[in-house]
Amino acid sequence: MNYVLDHVGIAVRSIDDALPFYLNILNGSLEDRYTSDTPGVEVHVAVVRTADKVIELLEPINKDSPIARFIKQRGKGVHHIAYRVDNLDTAILEASKNGIRFLEDTRRTNLHGRRLIYINPVSTDGTLIELCDYLKS
Repeated sequence: MNYVLDHVGIAVRSIDDALPFYLNILNGSLEDRYTSDTPGVEVHVAVVRTADKVIELLEPINKDSPIARFIKQRGKGVHHIAYRVDNLDTAILEASKNGIRFLEDTRRTNLHGRRLIYINPVSTDGTLIELCDYLKS
């Protein structure tokens, strides 16, 4: 199984306040901006592409969203690291056979056809890691 860095998710209080750094200092370009109001997600997202990486700025929609809870507990900053895999189902099966635990309630397909799931941080020594693949059109 190939694991390729797909993006880094960064929790922010305000996308509008955070964007200038990523656009003007890191010379990024705003690829997309959308809102996911799915229960248990509830986040505004800005997708910024730099020369070689993708960054997702994550702003909570409300005080009960997972990103709001993250910021309250840990502060702003890196929320997760996402790795693209060849096939999400196969990656989950292989990792599970090696004792990796997943946050099953996070498994979903987002608005852009990215299938994803988060690995339970107890399996990664505390880092929230997303595995994802993309539906073929």
